[in-house]
Amino acid sequence: MSQPDAHTRAWREPSSSDRPTVEEAYAHCERITRDHYENFPVASRLIPKALRPHVCAIYAFARAADDFADEAGYEGERLERLDEWEGLLNACLEDATAHPVFIALGDTIRRQDLPVSLLRDLLTAFRRDVTTTRHRTFDDLLDYCRYSANPVGRLVLHLFGLRDPGLGRLSDCICTALQLTNFWQDIAVDLRKDRIYLPRADLERFGVSEEDLFLGHITPAFIQLLRFEIARTRDLFHQGLPLVARPRIQGDEPPCGSKLKTRNSKPGHRRLAYELRLTWLGGMRILDRIEANRFNVFNRRPTLTARDKIALLCRAWRFPKEDRGVRGERRMIGPRPPPDL
Repeated sequence: MSQPDAHTRAWREPSSSDRPTVEEAYAHCERITRDHYENFPVASRLIPKALRPHVCAIYAFARAADDFADEAGYEGERLERLDEWEGLLNACLEDATAHPVFIALGDTIRRQDLPVSLLRDLLTAFRRDVTTTRHRTFDDLLDYCRYSANPVGRLVLHLFGLRDPGLGRLSDCICTALQLTNFWQDIAVDLRKDRIYLPRADLERFGVSEEDLFLGHITPAFIQLLRFEIARTRDLFHQGLPLVARPRIQGDEPPCGSKLKTRNSKPGHRRLAYELRLTWLGGMRILDRIEANRFNVFNRRPTLTARDKIALLCRAWRFPKEDRGVRGERRMIGPRPPPDL
């Protein structure tokens, strides 16, 4: 086993002189957050200042666990590291660890009354990354997203005091769509790790073999397959649209017919709505990029350019006015036969 690094180092019997302060622990999490590139904003200035440290604590926890499941340096010890990470999560609930990530995370859990089950769900997903490299059906893939993506959105809603079930379901639609977008964006990256997130049933349905994927063949069948996956990913984005379409997020209008408690919008909800709109638009833009690149995800990873980000900032600002037009773009995806190629 390699020497513990900055993420995994665990002082099981810390001395008072070794233990970072809560402020130092949050600063450590913020450095981790700033040092990693993500497609979508993390702890940006749109998040109220008082909440940014808590977002960074959650991100640092998830980022390290994701690295254990993915990065080459942890080969052969991935599950062991994830078990250690869960042990530290348990310890932080009793304030019994000196690991900076978990000092901060434990403080966040207590102060924000976060459901620990959502953090455990993330670890379940990372373990699946280690043990499961193929998914038989799209429903199997959605079940994976239930653990890998949806807890993140629900944690953010909890930070803002938004715990209505209807909002959580809308968040799940968006988070699942974001996760699927990342899968289609990173097909080539995942193939290098011997992972394929395109469901086997869909590969068979459209006549695409794993050999085609590993050879990077952009065949008509592959284009039809990826176009199909992108279309139903867009449908999920649109299912979550009511969460981001309003100027602010509050529980005064029952989305999707659910009966939600009436409450006044809290400070920061308008900012959260704007950040969610940026994230929603960013995910949709990545899907547009894949199509604009003629579905060539093997030779060029589709990403957001600086020009894209400026345009998205403007679109997010006008989003409520454009809501009718965005809704008009919705494409309902139903069963369709394999293409006649």
